Amino acid sequence: MRKMIGAFIATILVEIAIFIVVGKVLGVFNTLMLIIVTSIIGVIIAKKQGMQSIRNLQNSLSEGNPPGTAIIDTFLIFVGGILLVAPGFLTDFLGITLIIPLTRKLYKPAIYYWLRSKLKKGQVFIIHK
Repeated sequence: MRKMIGAFIATILVEIAIFIVVGKVLGVFNTLMLIIVTSIIGVIIAKKQGMQSIRNLQNSLSEGNPPGTAIIDTFLIFVGGILLVAPGFLTDFLGITLIIPLTRKLYKPAIYYWLRSKLKKGQVFIIHK
């Protein structure tokens, strides 16, 4: 929990620093417009990718395949969409990397590792019906 709070505070401080630098270079109005435009574009991309991910999840379930990869894709796209809506350039960059399929692949090994460690510790259960 302390790591999450520390990361949250560090992110806010980095975002403020980036706002100051970009604001000095582009001006306040242009910086605000850039933040708004990146958020709108990000939401559009997240919606498109999210709908595709949900269709992939539904297809996996209807075919009787385990939906593990589709669930992780949907989760990463959801988190990316939230980061894109949050104002800031760092969060926009992270959000875009979570939404674009090519860069999303870079996050999957960390998610799998985290899930495996939780399963070994007995903190996550998989229920079969």
